[in-house]
Amino acid sequence: MATATATALSLTEVAPAVLALVPAVSRAFRHRSRVAPHRRPALKCHQSRPLTAVAAAAAAAAGDSPSTAVFHGECFVVGDNIDTDQIIPAEHLTLVPSKPDEYRKLGSFAFVGLPTAAYPTPFVAPGEEKSRYAVIIGGANFGCGSSREHAPVALGAAGARAVLAESYARIFFRNSVATGEVYPLELADTGAWKECKTGDVVTVDLANCIMINHTSGKQYKLKPIGDAGPVIEAGGIFAYARKTGMIASKSA
Repeated sequence: MATATATALSLTEVAPAVLALVPAVSRAFRHRSRVAPHRRPALKCHQSRPLTAVAAAAAAAAGDSPSTAVFHGECFVVGDNIDTDQIIPAEHLTLVPSKPDEYRKLGSFAFVGLPTAAYPTPFVAPGEEKSRYAVIIGGANFGCGSSREHAPVALGAAGARAVLAESYARIFFRNSVATGEVYPLELADTGAWKECKTGDVVTVDLANCIMINHTSGKQYKLKPIGDAGPVIEAGGIFAYARKTGMIASKSA
């Protein structure tokens, strides 16, 4: 069990190890294609820096080309040390993401563990399955706590496209990439969560590595997503492995 003081992960640490994540993902996420008809269309991720030799060779074999991802909408703002129990409490971990109805239900419970005194505005409105907030802005050590793939899955199922935080707990970043549910983007600037407010309209531009808060008029720099981008873009580690020929495709 990690704690709120667990070492946070930098994007530059994880990129070379992305392709080694396959054994760590549970069998439940091998069947994410069953959920695909109920999911939003996948967006493309611009490669902000050169790929490693392994990732570049895989991308070339799959015929990948650089593209641009832009996320626009209202943001939901949280603070430091947001743990996985706050993102999705343990009582909801019996839900199976590979079942479409349970996937949607999982999304409806995203962030229900947040204390209402500190966060009076719910991430998902009562009685709804989807959130109005496309982007989540957080502080340091986002996703600390117990290891559960359900945490990024719940956020993705609720409709979030990206999390922007100052740093991440290693397991949350890893699970976000492996499941392909949300882009875990790291802010180069600190203090965005103190300056932005829930409901502000923002644009996240991966090609230019910036987040623009249209409500306040301020801009914030992002660190490049790097080699993790193609994995998230493909829909997760297993989809990426099939796309690049690392494992056999379902039609083979």
